[in-house]
Amino acid sequence: MEWYAYERELAAKGYNVICGVDEAGRGPLAGPVFAAAVVLDPQHEIEGLNDSKKLSPKKRELLFDEIREKALDFGIWAVDEKTIDEINILQATFLAMTRATEQLETVPDIAVIDGNRLPPAMPCECMTLVKGDSLCTSVAAASILAKVSRDRFMMIMHEKYPEYNFAKHKGYGTKEHCEAILKFGPSPVHRRSFLKKLLPEESTDE
Repeated sequence: MEWYAYERELAAKGYNVICGVDEAGRGPLAGPVFAAAVVLDPQHEIEGLNDSKKLSPKKRELLFDEIREKALDFGIWAVDEKTIDEINILQATFLAMTRATEQLETVPDIAVIDGNRLPPAMPCECMTLVKGDSLCTSVAAASILAKVSRDRFMMIMHEKYPEYNFAKHKGYGTKEHCEAILKFGPSPVHRRSFLKKLLPEESTDE
C-alpha cells in the first residue's frame, strides 16, 4: 500500500487536520491501557511507519522519537488497572482515546479511530477504520506512540515487581506470567477483573 494515501483522500474531502488514534494494551493481565492521538505533518513524511505489531522493538523506539519530533501534534494517555476493573476494558480504552485526543493543541477536523467502535465522547468528528494501523499512516504512528509508551511503563513495573518478569511479556498472559501469578499472587498493577479464571477465588472488590 502507499502510506499517506488515506490522509490524502481525506484531505481531498476537505479535512485538513487529520488525527490518527490507536491503543495498546487491551489484552494484558497487568498494567494500564494506553492510547495515542497523532497529527502528522504532510510536509515531513516519516519513513518506515507501520502497524507497531509489525515492527521490531528497536525500530519502534526509533520511530517513537521521530514521530514526537516531526508530528504537528500528538497526545498520549493511560488508564490504569484499577479504572479498568471499575469500568471494564472497552470503556477504559474509549476513555484513553478520548483523553489522548483532548491533549492535542488543535481540535482535529476528523479523528480516524482504529477498530470498529467509536468512543462516545470524542472532542471532534470521528470515523472508524478496521485495521487502521495497517491502512492509515496517522493511525500507525499512534499505534507506535501507544505501544512504546506502554512498554516503557511495563519496564518500570519490571523493576518494581521483578518476580513477574514484565520486561519479557509486558503483562500479557503467557505461561510464565500465569505461573508467576499463581506462585506470588497478583501484584498491585494486575487487573483483578482479568484474573477470574486464573484465580476464581480472588475478589475483584478490593
